[in-house]
Amino acid sequence: MSEILFDVNLQQLPDEYLTGDWCVASRVLNRNNPDSALAQATHFYLQPGTLKVQAPELQDTGNWTVERDSLLNRPYLELQLLQEETRALITRLRRSADGLQSQLSLYFQSGMELLLSQPC
Repeated sequence: MSEILFDVNLQQLPDEYLTGDWCVASRVLNRNNPDSALAQATHFYLQPGTLKVQAPELQDTGNWTVERDSLLNRPYLELQLLQEETRALITRLRRSADGLQSQLSLYFQSGMELLLSQPC
């Protein structure tokens, strides 16, 4: 990514900033099942209410929503796939001024961390 990316205020994060085709730029596994689609994912396709996770030899579909905790209003990505359900804290979202480039950092309940980027 060559453009400068700016942090988005997560307490005011619009759901539409999360939609689109995201590539997995990096991952850190912890207790996550290394054979799951989420652990092996190369792409996340987030469309309103619909999620598709693509891995080299796996694919899973389901839906997603953004939930916020009542105390600090932190956004969580709730993922409901056919093979598993989980939630991930959105720890950082960075976007270019024109909105064409983005980086999304997720921290999952299992301890797995993913850095997603757009465009692929």
